[in-house]
Amino acid sequence: MRRFAELSAPAVAALSPDGIAVLPVGAIEQHGPHLPLVTDLLIAESFAGDAVAAYGEAHDLWLLPSLACTKSNEHAWAPGTLWLSAATLMAVFDDLGRSLARTPLRKLVFLNGHGGNSALLQVSARDLRLAYGLSTFVMHPAVPPDHGGGSPPEELGTGIHGGKDETSLVLHLRPDLVDLSLARRNVPEHLAGFKRVRFGGSVSFGWLSDDFGTDGTLGDPTLATAAHGKQLYEAMLAAAGEAFAEIAAFTPDG
Repeated sequence: MRRFAELSAPAVAALSPDGIAVLPVGAIEQHGPHLPLVTDLLIAESFAGDAVAAYGEAHDLWLLPSLACTKSNEHAWAPGTLWLSAATLMAVFDDLGRSLARTPLRKLVFLNGHGGNSALLQVSARDLRLAYGLSTFVMHPAVPPDHGGGSPPEELGTGIHGGKDETSLVLHLRPDLVDLSLARRNVPEHLAGFKRVRFGGSVSFGWLSDDFGTDGTLGDPTLATAAHGKQLYEAMLAAAGEAFAEIAAFTPDG
């Protein structure tokens, strides 16, 4: 399975400098009443494992142990959310990068399943590049809608948390963890009237997940199906194959 932590120390020392470390980054946070706290970690970890299984031999991928608790303070109001401060998480990324730099591996991919981590990961990617000479990449299973990614049209651009797509993915991966009887449409429709200031718009805004008068969901999970989740997941894995091929070949200076 190409799991880094299952190697011996001498085996790590013998790795190729062309190898690529893949770090799944998740979150433990509320996802409305119908989804589990582990949603982001589940998606990131499952996706990273399947991507490494599919493309690891071709591109020399090595799966690092997942990072579960990250920056989730936009959900701090909800019982069960476990979150690190930005300063703590940045320090963790630095420590992991410093440790990895002592191995032959020169490329590190953050495979991020939680949009709340994205800004810090971009900063950390540059910091690790400067401090330790690693080539660093930030990758998502799919670009989050609040960062400009696609969103089901029924959600009016607000389907960023526990909505149709995310719920469908969990229905595909772990249907036993989903209770659709508790799912409710929670789409703050007034946001669709803003052209610039919106999720994924040209002007971003600070927000907490209880700002919108919902149950913590942003989107419409009532539209979710396991079949839709399977379709999304397979498309995401296909795109990951293309992404890892480019990461393997990438050099900044051409």
